[in-house]
Amino acid sequence: MKNIIKISVRGLVEFVLRSGDLINAFVGSSRNTDAIKAHQKIQKAAPKEYMPEVTLSYIVEKEDVNLEISGRADGIIEYENNIIIDEIKTTTTPLEFVEEDYNELHWAQAKCYAYIYSKENKINNIDVQLTYYQMDTKEIKRFLKSYTFKELEAFFYDLVEKYLHWARILKENYEKRDESIKKLTFPFKEYREGQRKLAVSVYKTIEEGKIIFAQAPTGIGKTAATLFPSIKAMGEGHTSKIFYLTAKTITRTAGEKALNSMCDKGLKIKSVTLTAKDKICFKEETVCDPEKCEYAKGHFDRINKAIEDIFKEDNFSRTLIEEYAKKHIVCPFEFSLDLTNYTDCVICDYNYVFDPKVYLKRFFGDTSTDCVFLIDEAHNLVDRAREMFSSEISKKEILDLKKMSKSEAIEVSKKLNKLNSIMVTFRKKCEGNNNYYIQGEVPEDIVNLLREFTYCAEKWLLENKKNENELKDKLLEFYFKALGFIRTYEEYDERYITYCEKTYEDTKLKLFCLDPSYLLGEAMKRGKSTVLFSATLMPMNYFIDILGGDEMSYRLRLKTPFKKENLCLLVDNKISTKYNHREFTYDRIVEDIEHIIKSKKGNYIVFFPSYKYMNEIYIRLCDKNPEVNTIYQTIGMSEEEREDFLSAFSEENKDGLLGFAVMGGIFSEGIDLTGDKLIGTIIVGVGLPQICLERNIIRDYFKTKNGRGFEYAYMYPGMNKVMQASGRVIRTEKDRGIVLLIDERFSYPSYKELFPPEWKHGIICKNQNHLQESVKNFWQKGGIR
Repeated sequence: MKNIIKISVRGLVEFVLRSGDLINAFVGSSRNTDAIKAHQKIQKAAPKEYMPEVTLSYIVEKEDVNLEISGRADGIIEYENNIIIDEIKTTTTPLEFVEEDYNELHWAQAKCYAYIYSKENKINNIDVQLTYYQMDTKEIKRFLKSYTFKELEAFFYDLVEKYLHWARILKENYEKRDESIKKLTFPFKEYREGQRKLAVSVYKTIEEGKIIFAQAPTGIGKTAATLFPSIKAMGEGHTSKIFYLTAKTITRTAGEKALNSMCDKGLKIKSVTLTAKDKICFKEETVCDPEKCEYAKGHFDRINKAIEDIFKEDNFSRTLIEEYAKKHIVCPFEFSLDLTNYTDCVICDYNYVFDPKVYLKRFFGDTSTDCVFLIDEAHNLVDRAREMFSSEISKKEILDLKKMSKSEAIEVSKKLNKLNSIMVTFRKKCEGNNNYYIQGEVPEDIVNLLREFTYCAEKWLLENKKNENELKDKLLEFYFKALGFIRTYEEYDERYITYCEKTYEDTKLKLFCLDPSYLLGEAMKRGKSTVLFSATLMPMNYFIDILGGDEMSYRLRLKTPFKKENLCLLVDNKISTKYNHREFTYDRIVEDIEHIIKSKKGNYIVFFPSYKYMNEIYIRLCDKNPEVNTIYQTIGMSEEEREDFLSAFSEENKDGLLGFAVMGGIFSEGIDLTGDKLIGTIIVGVGLPQICLERNIIRDYFKTKNGRGFEYAYMYPGMNKVMQASGRVIRTEKDRGIVLLIDERFSYPSYKELFPPEWKHGIICKNQNHLQESVKNFWQKGGIR
């Protein structure tokens, strides 16, 4: 059976007809919610003969390939004497500048719908209408053209013929992919304990289109155990695209390595890794201006050749994308986004699927897909989701922008002045109330003013497109913040709260998403199936509740594949690391560290709840032990500094190395220091997030909702950090090492019940001598590796 190559009408038109420069200059097209409402308004006001949102599909059959072209016409008007295909476009451009030839692609899209409809209904003559809706004035302008069936057929097949060359390349790749998947075996000699069970569960979940929460301890090989069955499911036609979603760059590398290991076994699959625009841009300043960037100038004239050329490769890593982008002189970021259309697996950050501001609308516009979402380190999605679904504005940025725009953008400045006045009112509400103010609903007056501001700002930005100054940059920045605030308002319900907080320098107003479960659940519906996995999904019910699962979601808990004798878990519960007690603990913690690192030379990391606490211990330990080699994490480390930090943990360190890092930071999860690269970690404290207004708001919300306010806001997130940090030690079946937990709360029943099964044999140290003896016995019992 021939492969069917599927493409949308819009995708076909854009692929064939796009040309010219890449311009990310302001075009006033970001008001998606308003645009949808405008479509609906026009459709509702139409005559009774108007049929909105009509799905159309047509298969072009060739000897060697079938091409399925589908899409949704905004409207079809069936009068007795003629048929009109209506294509609605919203614009912020004044309608006097919108002429019949305003955009060739708009006509092309509508003509394709007209051809498919005419073909299906055997119509010889049909009208095509473009309806332009001006977002500010609410005015409408229409253009109408009549076409014969033969004219439309010639136009349609001209597009098709130009696309068929690429369709045949895709078909050939799909055939190679499917054949290689059939022959593919698991990339390693054998499954680790629990790994096969995870793989089977993932396949079943995808096959049934369900959601699964999988807690798989460190060492099981979660990446291979989720990607392998997903690829097998693709070979069986259960999915056409896999999204491997991560929170951090370092875990994206794990996805790439797993795919490469399968490709080494004969897999023929196309994958692309997405890198943030500001990181992959070739220019010092990330501005897509064809006058300043040779990669933007003529980008669309060269992009299709670049895509075809890179398709000789398989896995499109950042390095490969940069190489081909330079070769064909195209924007590397836009290049990578285009490649997602044609690849089988996309490795990227969570936000490309979940963030309402930047998710890939090319896939997840307003329809569901058969995509599979593999969410690595899913415990990180809780705070990331709250961040994605929340929005804030600040008084300082409004006031600064008001002053800056006073002479050049008078109307904009007036709107900002009104916004500033409302923010002054909120600031006063904070004063005398511990510098914060909370309310359960959105302040409608500020949302209405923000709408007015965006209209004024759009008008000014469009009129001053060619201007390059600080005002334009700052105005654009706040414009998008305002849009985000309005967008969040559209989603605001009982899971949100509005709070205002006054600091020494500023006052911020935030629409804060307390419970992201509903919005995450809705986002997951964009795909067919979701696999959420992590070594630390404990307690499972908490994560199912907060991450959009329900009673129908599958759940899987796997045991560690490693011998419990390989891990020496010690607890010093004679020290309280609560914030008010920390200054009394420094010397005792230094002593604990000394006992561990002097028992056996090697590489160790000590994890702390804060940089301040870490620095206090670091100074004291170095003063007392100048001979100890140390390295420490700093705030805002560059990628190069991070790599240097990790590479310092070498098996060649004869004198050993002691690292200092923070829990929940870049070195406490997702890093793989196997063998003698790391033989122990010391974890200071139970990892509780710092007490702050937001955490207390979360606590109060869940206390009312389910009676677990402190657990949801502090305890569960904290213990996840602890377990992630401890998971750095035992990475393979040959690893042996020590984990020392320092805090009295580790012996509290409420915390102990969160311990994974492999921690049940942990030793509560009675005193320093007991600690020293326990460490000594562990290393002597196992011998020297």
